[in-house]
Amino acid sequence: MSPANEPRKSKAERTAEAREKARQIREEQLKKDKRNKLLIGWGIVVAVVAILAVVALVVSTSLKNNAPVADQGPTPASANVHGGVTLLKGSEVAKSDPATVNIADLPEAPATPPATVKAPGADAEAGKPVKVVLYVDFICPVCKNFEAQYNETLTTLRNEGKITVEYRPLGFLDSRSTTNYSSRAANAAACVVNESPEKYADFVNALFDKQPAEGGAGLSDDELKKMATEVGAKSIDTCIDEKTYRPWVKYATQEASIIGVTGTPTVMVDGKQWGKGDSAQTEFPAFVEAAIKAKA
Repeated sequence: MSPANEPRKSKAERTAEAREKARQIREEQLKKDKRNKLLIGWGIVVAVVAILAVVALVVSTSLKNNAPVADQGPTPASANVHGGVTLLKGSEVAKSDPATVNIADLPEAPATPPATVKAPGADAEAGKPVKVVLYVDFICPVCKNFEAQYNETLTTLRNEGKITVEYRPLGFLDSRSTTNYSSRAANAAACVVNESPEKYADFVNALFDKQPAEGGAGLSDDELKKMATEVGAKSIDTCIDEKTYRPWVKYATQEASIIGVTGTPTVMVDGKQWGKGDSAQTEFPAFVEAAIKAKA
């Protein structure tokens, strides 16, 4: 039967069909609304779980980074008890006997800060190259500027056998980050010299090249591990995770304060501090050259 010949529906039938269709539409909308509410609900649950996970990670990382550091611990291989690593020609690093440092062995700080810094192990030695000792902090912008200005000169003189360059990284500026970055970076450098001494200079350069701004978290431990790998050092993952040389950094930092180091960089050349007293008006390269000539 063609549509034209279909019997015309009554008004009641048309009304009933319209109501049924409306009911089906309402039911479908109710199902859709229910599905949306479930999706929103699960979305909120997932978001809350994700937020809690992030918060837990931040809290655990903060607790880890700011946990108390032991007063006693080992020195890295090729490092001295004063927090120093001495660079010789090329990638060679001076050897040092294994040792243990203990905060209890340090003398009490003097009531009045010393007028001049007397850095242990920094004095001139007859018949040996001039000693350049650098107290640095890896988040210190002035230290980075010093490196940018003078690293090439120091490297040239070092490779000529005229000087040695000893880095003593400190945790002076831990308060300038939220994660004790200064000490963490110094520990990472210690881990590198212990595992791959030939890569120490490259790692120090990388730390200054990628120096974070003061006031933030600094580079994460994972970023420090990655940097070590990028310069070709052996893995330092366990060393960083266990904070192996943080006591050594702590010891060096406190010793530096006791002997009168009040800021970084503090630069010693054969035991004499550059930038203080008579040397205040002398350019650093000229100060070093004078020390070299004095030994000629």
